[in-house]
Amino acid sequence: MALTDDVTSELMGIRDPRPQARAAELTALLRFSGGLHSIAGRVAIEAEVGSEALARRVGRDLIELYGVRPELAHVQGSASRQGGSFAVRVIEGGETLARQTGLLDQRRRPVRGLPNRLTTGSREDLAALWRGAFLAAGVLTDPGRSAALEVTCPSGEAAMALVGAAHRLGIAAKAREVRGIHRVVVRDGEAIRTALQAMGARKAAAEWEELRQRREVRAGVNRLVNFDDANLRRSAQAAVAACARVERAMEILGDDVPAHLREAGELRLAHREASLDELGHHADPPLTKDAVAGRIRRLLAMADKRAADEGIPGTEAGIPAEALDS
Repeated sequence: MALTDDVTSELMGIRDPRPQARAAELTALLRFSGGLHSIAGRVAIEAEVGSEALARRVGRDLIELYGVRPELAHVQGSASRQGGSFAVRVIEGGETLARQTGLLDQRRRPVRGLPNRLTTGSREDLAALWRGAFLAAGVLTDPGRSAALEVTCPSGEAAMALVGAAHRLGIAAKAREVRGIHRVVVRDGEAIRTALQAMGARKAAAEWEELRQRREVRAGVNRLVNFDDANLRRSAQAAVAACARVERAMEILGDDVPAHLREAGELRLAHREASLDELGHHADPPLTKDAVAGRIRRLLAMADKRAADEGIPGTEAGIPAEALDS
């Protein structure tokens, strides 16, 4: 949660001078952190946020933008929210505020998604809308295979509205529903950085990008190490198998091995981990790697033919079981 806290802290320090942008942020925050309630037949607005500082910020914006003085209350913690949360409630004048923010339409019906005037507003309004949604219900996870920027949404319509706003900001976001919970998810590393910058969390975006690049470099190094280990393992297995076949060939042919083929076989057994090129340099006179390979191939073929004629196991019978995986 450290990354989420860093982003939230930075976003809380942003104070857009444009009233329309501030209203967009506040409306999204109210919508994604609670929204409308009915208390004693009256429309009330309640937002449940994660910190007292954010609750006081919401209260201040309500006073400055709409002239409404809300109630602030501490809510005891639960299994899903350790340490509790803080509620910002507007009961007196709640319906008027709901109409002003667009959470109620002209027929007094709750808006299922987000007010249309916000989702079709300027880029600044869309960025403010995303900022409010993240402050209310956003999470940023560490860079890696499962890296994501997620916002939990109160409805599928709200999720789709947030996705539409993201696309207008150039952010690749998708709506997901898991066990009845709607979320908007941004997974691509570049898209996450773009989203953080758009919301105004530029410091967090730079730190997240640096952390992502560091993780990618480390992952790349690990892949190379694993690749090299696999290659070395395969090379070792191949060398064991080659030497085992040569030993079996010399055993099958006995004294009937031609001198030049015997020399190639003995070179292979004397320098078990050497490459064919290196074996050629050890020969007297030196041989090319193709010449060495050809002689060893003829040695094995001659031995396998003799084994087939005599009905005995061929050269592959000498390969150890652990080398058969190569």
